[in-house]
Amino acid sequence: MELEEFTLVFNNYLKDLELELKQEQIKKFYTYMNLLIEWNKRINLTAIIEPKEIILKHFIDSLTISKYIEDGANVIDVGTGAGFPGIPLKICRNNIKVTLLDSLNKRINFLNEVINELNLKDIEAIHGRAEELGKNKAYREKFSVSTSRAVANLSTLAEYLLPFLKVNGKCICMKGVEIEEELNSAKNAIKILGGVLENKEVFKLPKSDLGRSIILIKKLKNTPNKFPRKPGTPAKEPIT
Repeated sequence: MELEEFTLVFNNYLKDLELELKQEQIKKFYTYMNLLIEWNKRINLTAIIEPKEIILKHFIDSLTISKYIEDGANVIDVGTGAGFPGIPLKICRNNIKVTLLDSLNKRINFLNEVINELNLKDIEAIHGRAEELGKNKAYREKFSVSTSRAVANLSTLAEYLLPFLKVNGKCICMKGVEIEEELNSAKNAIKILGGVLENKEVFKLPKSDLGRSIILIKKLKNTPNKFPRKPGTPAKEPIT
């Protein structure tokens, strides 16, 4: 896809999100897309490789949470994979600080390449597990926003995300449309971890039938020291 067509398609979707990007930002997304397609031939980053699908299902999907992030926010994206939603948010919102966390070093190499190619500042990619980094004093309760896209069920996700947040910070959980059962199962876990459900938004991605949910959790008090539990436990034994 040439840059001109990419720009037309991207801007068409952005209007529905009431977002407007400069051409310089659009070019960064275009470079990002091409790096993703190229690297994906060598390592498994995404099953979505068609340009129009990358625009909608990766870039636009990531930007749906931009409205919930305040200027100057310090954001951690847990289980970022190929950089979603963290890198699109950073390109769109230059005044936020972003930490990308992933457990696979090959992905970190890709993310660092993207960061360098796009000349992004105040963003870093870290190789590690949420359960371990969430115990690390350099990262525990240091962020105003923690987010994750389709990484785990909500109880497990709360245990990954809430330990990173300062009190009054917020989790932004990006999920599919079938969310009620997960929400009900996760209520106690969220409370134990120091949070409270603040809002739920269910919607469809622009010009599509792809359903999405955004779950907002506010952190009211410090997370107890025993959380997160050791690697693997939150997924195997979610808090009930």
